[in-house]
Amino acid sequence: MKILFLAGFIGVILVSSCGTQGGSVTNYLEKSKDTTGTSVVQLSEPVIQKNDLLSIKVYSLSANPAIDALYNLPEQTVAGSSTVGNTAGFLVDNEGNIEYPRLGVFHVEGLKKAQLAQVIKKSLDTILKSPSVIVRFLNYRITILGEVRTPGTFTIPTEKVTILEALGIAGDITEYGNKATVKIMRETSGQASIQTVDLTSKDIFASPFYRLQQNDVVFVEQTTRKLRQQEQQSFAQQLGIATGIITAIALILNFIR
Repeated sequence: MKILFLAGFIGVILVSSCGTQGGSVTNYLEKSKDTTGTSVVQLSEPVIQKNDLLSIKVYSLSANPAIDALYNLPEQTVAGSSTVGNTAGFLVDNEGNIEYPRLGVFHVEGLKKAQLAQVIKKSLDTILKSPSVIVRFLNYRITILGEVRTPGTFTIPTEKVTILEALGIAGDITEYGNKATVKIMRETSGQASIQTVDLTSKDIFASPFYRLQQNDVVFVEQTTRKLRQQEQQSFAQQLGIATGIITAIALILNFIR
């Protein structure tokens, strides 16, 4: 009976310790003590990179729309549908160039959308009447992984998103996510870099990684609290099995006596 009592006591203690595991959840900007000042940060515009897919539309005051059409890619129609899609685009090659119909090759890597629009417009000034050019990204996507509620890859139609907005899209960081060590992987000119940002500090606003770029990958690490909890759960399972065996043996011995 003493063995049976001891096994039951161990089980109660184990369940109690697992059920009372707690810990404070770190808040965003928790380390910012100044609540009266206002910080103004200039957010950088995304630049064109290799393998980007660009939508470029040309318009002018020409009386003949067919002339404008010569400098626009044909619209793509979804198979089996009468809906006209807007997915045709210019792919930036490994040299950072695009080949534009009738205008030739443009080196676009490192340019902002407005800068590329101005370059193309300058080429069209002597061809079209008062041309205007609109450039957009067709592949402005970000990937969010780790301790968020809905990890995945998300398309950003507005072509601009901050790290805080991105985490909101992914359902926010879970209670087991570490806000102080969020990692962002970014590829620039064929080279990948990884930056760790602290979302609990106001310094995040000054980081070049505060505003995400197309194809950035965000990874939220686990807190040590979750790692400890996983270890405790594994230990609890093993101890539960051992306790069950001891209890069974104690019942058998008690029955024999």
